[in-house]
Amino acid sequence: MRQHILLTGATGYVGGQLLPELERRGHRVRCLARTPESLDGKTAEGTEVVAGDVTDRASLDAAMRGVATVYFLVHSMGQGGRFEEIDRAGATNIADAALAAGVSRIVYLGGLGDDRESLSPHLRSRHEVGEILRERCAAGGTQVIEFRASIVIGSGSLSFEMIRALVERLPVMVTPRWVSVLAQPIAVADLLAYLVAALDLPAGAHRIYEIGGQDQLSYRDIMREYARQRGLRRLMIPVPLLTPRLSSLWLALVTPVHARVGRALVDSIRHPTLVRDDSAMRDFPIAPRGVAAAIAEAIATEARDCRNRLVDDRSVVVDVPPERAFAAIRRIGGANGWYYGNWLWQIRGGLDVMVGGVGMRRGRRDPEALEVNDHLDWWNVEACEPTRLVLAAEMKLPGRAWLEFQVSPAADGATIRQTAVFDPKGLAGLAYWYAVWPLHEIVFRGMLRGIAREAEKQAVA
Repeated sequence: MRQHILLTGATGYVGGQLLPELERRGHRVRCLARTPESLDGKTAEGTEVVAGDVTDRASLDAAMRGVATVYFLVHSMGQGGRFEEIDRAGATNIADAALAAGVSRIVYLGGLGDDRESLSPHLRSRHEVGEILRERCAAGGTQVIEFRASIVIGSGSLSFEMIRALVERLPVMVTPRWVSVLAQPIAVADLLAYLVAALDLPAGAHRIYEIGGQDQLSYRDIMREYARQRGLRRLMIPVPLLTPRLSSLWLALVTPVHARVGRALVDSIRHPTLVRDDSAMRDFPIAPRGVAAAIAEAIATEARDCRNRLVDDRSVVVDVPPERAFAAIRRIGGANGWYYGNWLWQIRGGLDVMVGGVGMRRGRRDPEALEVNDHLDWWNVEACEPTRLVLAAEMKLPGRAWLEFQVSPAADGATIRQTAVFDPKGLAGLAYWYAVWPLHEIVFRGMLRGIAREAEKQAVA
């Protein structure tokens, strides 16, 4: 039966995969996004995209009008130490808005983990969100269906990309204790099948479904299976003394894409994530595949030119409106400088000139305004939107590089996200990235803090 659905988290990994599945089945979908423009060109005709945030109750009230089912696929692990507070507020708002709008069902994706154990903050928060949804919807007519899953195997999945990056880049791995922890991975196709099938469940009591693939195995076993399918020989040397803090730093060094969530990720995967309740197997006509088949599908669908993409992703919350936060970003570069370590930028520009590059000589056209195709020192403005700036590097590099800034509303003002992306070309590209990584740690961290200070200073002025 076709339904009117509100999809939150459509810009995330699972939500982005679920959206076309719902569209293909003829459902009327409304996507809630903090930056609606990020879904431009990614939705089918008839799909609606509205601006909003799960921490903004008013935007949820508007988005849920006429909706039968809400998919709650948002989490805040990348928001630093405040993610539990943000998740709590989001769950409360989702539940209350759903009750007020007469929504029939909330489908929520959480994480596996035994409640009897001392769970990590991330897993504890995932379970708490489900509890909040059930408790607040208990007196109304909104049913809550919670799926709890372990590692999602699929190209682009956070946990799988971590495993892929480790195996691809390290012939010899000094492995911390968590690689021996048992998990029950699920293929993204099977996860999507469960999420879609939840639409056909009968109305009634709240339900929790633990879902996973056929196999229970360790992270070491998953890495070995990935290496086998890729034809790679990898040596793993266990070092049990690596603490979660040291493990997260090691992970950030080897797979920078996870620097933002490294500690929370490691804290979570230190706990077994196994299916202990088989009710999903009884209630759904789904036969999940094993890890070998899931990895084979992930490898087959992975875009070849993005296999080695390296990312440095950071964010900070500032106590100013989003437009003021973005004003500081819009003034970056040229005579205005880069908010931190300008002398380092000048040195890098000088080195670029020495090898025939453009260096820092071009500056910027206007100290306040930016337009697409403007030159900005050694960058070219690839996108300039009200809350988003994308710069493409034009310096001499063994690969391609971009620097993106995005501002979104937050409960206390605005979140500034700064993302550096590098597509290395061969071994020279990988060598370059790791050679400059220590400087990136200093410069990118300082630049984000400098932008935050400038935004707050201008707001006071």
